[in-house]
Amino acid sequence: MRIPGRTVALFASAAALAVALGGCKPPPEGADGKPQYPVHFDTPSARPHTTNRSLFSRGDSGTGVRELQARLRQVEWLNDGPTGEYDDLTEQAVSGFQGKRGLPRTGRVDNATWQRLLAMTHRPGKWELYLMGGQPAAAPDPRCLTGRVLCVSKTSRTLRWMIDGRTLTTVSVRFGSQYTPTREGVFSIYWKSRHHVSTLYDSPMPYAMFFSGGQAIHYSYDFAAHGYAGGSHGCVNVRDEGAIASLFAQVRNGDRVVVYR
Repeated sequence: MRIPGRTVALFASAAALAVALGGCKPPPEGADGKPQYPVHFDTPSARPHTTNRSLFSRGDSGTGVRELQARLRQVEWLNDGPTGEYDDLTEQAVSGFQGKRGLPRTGRVDNATWQRLLAMTHRPGKWELYLMGGQPAAAPDPRCLTGRVLCVSKTSRTLRWMIDGRTLTTVSVRFGSQYTPTREGVFSIYWKSRHHVSTLYDSPMPYAMFFSGGQAIHYSYDFAAHGYAGGSHGCVNVRDEGAIASLFAQVRNGDRVVVYR
């Protein structure tokens, strides 16, 4: 049957209008001739579970991997991190978890592995996700924006080394416990002691920079080993030895310390 030219034109116009109103072009066809729709995920928990597709594997990074590592820590298959980097230790932990549950030991996280892990764990809190540091720093306090300042945020648990409003270094830090809190306010570095040992607690305080009585910014072996699972006796602990060594070399007596929430 022959279709009049005007009718063909109307069909074509209607199709063009539908595409324009839809705000996107039609999906491309795959090898089987069916439309191929892209899938986007916001969080690991939002991923579809209709097929046993791979969700995470070695070389991946990001918040999803950090959540995976935090959950693996809960079931004691991972001791390090979370780091947000799917490394060899994470791969080994996933493989061990899979083998224990009768799943194929691929070392990659597929839907079956992820669902089993979800069922055995709880949603990690912020400080489970950043147990060993790596969290983003809070905005600097206005008192940190001039001069040479060690800008310490209790909210984000970070220290910025700043000069005239510019951040040169950012490190994760830990504070005192409920009964030995780190003091808040504006202070000055008044004494530096490279190989300091606490006479009160008989514990090493390398790269100590004292700012308020016996409270100092210093490297902590315990923080490096256990992260936020512990606390100090009031000092500002740093777990990155290379970073605190560099800070110790740059900071001078008289430089300000601002501790704020």
